[in-house]
Amino acid sequence: MLPVSGPVTAPVPPTAAAAAAAADAGRAWLPASEAPLPMPVQSLREGRLAARVLPTTSPGLARRRVFVVGATAALTAAASMGMLQVLRIGGLGVLDLVLLVLFVFLFAWIALSSIGAVCGFVLLMARRHNLLGIEVDGPLPRLSTRTALLVPTYHEDPARLMAGLQAIYEAVQATGQLEAFDFFVLSDSRKPEFTATEERQFAALLQRIGGEGRVFYRRRTDNRGRKAGNIADWVQRYGAAYPQFLILDADSVMSGETLVRLAAAMERNPRVGLIQTLPRVVNGQTLFARMQQFGGHMYGPIIARGITWWHSSEGNYWGHNAMVRTRAFAAHAGLPELQGRHPFGGHILSHDFVEAALMRRAGWAVHLVPELDGSYEEGPPSLTDLLVRDRRWCQGNLQHMKVVGSAGLHWVSRTHMMVGIGHYFTAPMWAMLMLIGLAIPLNHSELAWDGFRLPGFSPLAYWRASDMERIEWLFAATMGVLFVPKILGFLATLIDPVARRGAGGGFNALLGLLIETVLAALMAPIVMYRQSRGVAEVLAGHDSGWEAQRRDDGSVPLSGLVRSYGGLTLFGAFMGGLAWMVSPGLALWMSPVLVGMILSIPTVWLTSGRAPGRWLRERRILCIPEELDPPPVLRRATELRAGAAQA
Repeated sequence: MLPVSGPVTAPVPPTAAAAAAAADAGRAWLPASEAPLPMPVQSLREGRLAARVLPTTSPGLARRRVFVVGATAALTAAASMGMLQVLRIGGLGVLDLVLLVLFVFLFAWIALSSIGAVCGFVLLMARRHNLLGIEVDGPLPRLSTRTALLVPTYHEDPARLMAGLQAIYEAVQATGQLEAFDFFVLSDSRKPEFTATEERQFAALLQRIGGEGRVFYRRRTDNRGRKAGNIADWVQRYGAAYPQFLILDADSVMSGETLVRLAAAMERNPRVGLIQTLPRVVNGQTLFARMQQFGGHMYGPIIARGITWWHSSEGNYWGHNAMVRTRAFAAHAGLPELQGRHPFGGHILSHDFVEAALMRRAGWAVHLVPELDGSYEEGPPSLTDLLVRDRRWCQGNLQHMKVVGSAGLHWVSRTHMMVGIGHYFTAPMWAMLMLIGLAIPLNHSELAWDGFRLPGFSPLAYWRASDMERIEWLFAATMGVLFVPKILGFLATLIDPVARRGAGGGFNALLGLLIETVLAALMAPIVMYRQSRGVAEVLAGHDSGWEAQRRDDGSVPLSGLVRSYGGLTLFGAFMGGLAWMVSPGLALWMSPVLVGMILSIPTVWLTSGRAPGRWLRERRILCIPEELDPPPVLRRATELRAGAAQA
């Protein structure tokens, strides 16, 4: 039998709690004794890579990486040579060279994703097993160590949070190995209405499940460092008592079997520092949420398997639904504050990438295990909520410009950060590509201006006239590379009977694919504009703040939609009218972006509503397997959350 936690201290008034632990506020339910573990701050200027090859590194990994990088480079080179031949027809000028540079970068960006998807599709069809020896179906292993499940929270709905935690607790209990797990709710909430309700809801949870001595709660008086600081505080106070811990977001749910298999994998692989699962996005009610979860379920598995194939022991970490080796994390993942003013200075927002890179620098393997089911999260209910969260991620990823050059990091760890940085620069680059693609034919136009009009001017006609055959080939190649992950994900769904039934059947899966693609195309100009503005704001020194996330309801009143998207709508309409006045051909060239801008308010309104989502669900469109046949832990979490909402 595993050792269990001692008796908890009884809930006490704030003054007594402060005397017992100065770091806690309000009422606290804590283990009888602390188990401190030092967590020194790491240096970004000094350090070296401890080992290039680890025990769990895939055999032949160098050949895999040469293939992925080489295939990406070959595709990009072929497309770039085609573009160069087109640009040379009118003579290479400054604008032509700028367009070529943008094209090379953006094509390489989508080509890397496409090559990874092809690899993932092959692996999915071959049913390749993971290197960590995790059996996704076999008998559950018996655990010999203790694991802590950590639930950081910041102004989340307390009743909903505790309901999800209860479902996980009961799922672990059903495995017969509850004695191997303790649960900690780590609060950073500040608003009095939240903190009082949190304490009350936690006390009710303890009473419902009889979790005294195993389920704990504390709230920090000082929430510096945000989530990373919250986790570091726990590690330094209780980390020595647990060989590994797992972080859950407030919307996370994980099955007991998955938790046991992850803990057993850590016991079996002593040089593995972190195992990241692939969380399935579930419980979407609005059209936007259902679109996101459908896309994630159809394309996510092949993309994840592809990157796992060539990342191997240099995987990445997404901050939740991951098992972490406590001593490795404590010894090597202490984050320094970045020098300089906000938004680039201060504590590191996207801490998970950096923590994984520092652990790998110290010789600890970081693995993604996409084959293991039973890991779930919820997506934002609307595009508005996604963009709010994305603005914070934008600042966090751009901060990595100060970290990516740190001493001793593995080149794949640096690649993770550069991909994160590049994700936000692609938005303004796509916009620049479109504008320069307009400026070049305008510069070469021999048409005469008629006042403000340029009759007969058409950028599309100009590019087709330059070299129609090569232009059509480039367009087809770019669209093909862009849509390869979607096509292969759809094929994988059709081939797998369980996945096909879970998507509502082959025909409904195709309808879902088309709906998701059209909606994504309409939203792309909105996202491009917001991300471009976000990059400009970060570079100008504006901090993103720290706001709580909405989980269920994505609805926004019309007045709010007008405030958020009215300016973008007017800008799109103005530019469309201006383009039409100059030339209908110019308006046609700009229409893919302008239509999305002009329709931003109705698009966001439609996709934020539950009614369209319910209508499609009734017809089994945009469905996922966990929706049509929910696993027990999700079914229980839904039942408990519904009861909490009615209470």
